[in-house]
Amino acid sequence: MSDLAHVRVLITGGSSGLGLAMARALVDGGARVLITGRGGERVRAAVSSLAGGTGRADGIVMDVRDEDSVRRGAEEAWRTLGGLDVLVNNAGLGMRHVNPRFLTEPRPFWEVAPEGFRDVVDTNLTGYFLVAREIAPRFVAQGHGRIVNISMNHETMRRRGFVPYGPSRAGAESLSAIMEADLAGSGVTVNVLLPGGATATGMIPEDTYAQVADSLLDPAVMAAPIRWLCSADAEGVTGERIVATEFDAWLRKRSAGA
Repeated sequence: MSDLAHVRVLITGGSSGLGLAMARALVDGGARVLITGRGGERVRAAVSSLAGGTGRADGIVMDVRDEDSVRRGAEEAWRTLGGLDVLVNNAGLGMRHVNPRFLTEPRPFWEVAPEGFRDVVDTNLTGYFLVAREIAPRFVAQGHGRIVNISMNHETMRRRGFVPYGPSRAGAESLSAIMEADLAGSGVTVNVLLPGGATATGMIPEDTYAQVADSLLDPAVMAAPIRWLCSADAEGVTGERIVATEFDAWLRKRSAGA
């Protein structure tokens, strides 16, 4: 992998799960990484756990659902890192937020509480919009920048009992495609990255975790593709949907066709 020593990355929802795994991979690669989260204590603990890499990690408290919080967070990110090269939209809520037993007792959409629906969509979709809306004009002004939106398998978007998580991820993919089209020719790229299956990130209900533990992906599956997407090797790559479990094969095919 290319050296990431001069790459500055903002990862939303980086205090745990996929976000923390990606932050660790980037810091180990030499990048300067700023993670966000809604809880100051969790953010500080996450930053402490990232110490020891060749890069550097910092953290800020930011609620991606709140426009003012996002605006302040973007300004702080720019000050802290002295600019920004990559935005990773990752902050998200899973089905457990609205149905703690979603795997064994899926609920039809009409039984989902409107408040829970809004919480998930506001985080997983509106949050991506608000953060990108704040960062993209800065990228355009400097003539370069990369946006990576984290998503999930298409099957999850259509799965029985997966309202509102499925629609929120489907919306984020549509948003990504439109972002890419709107930013064409600006020097700013937009790509989608997903793990390729359920991951061990704390979103699986406790009563079923033991039954599915062996099938869960390690969040570190995101390490190689996110490092590549932030590297010089990915210069100009845009409009791609990269599945982490298939990344090696995808990259070989891409290299063979180059």
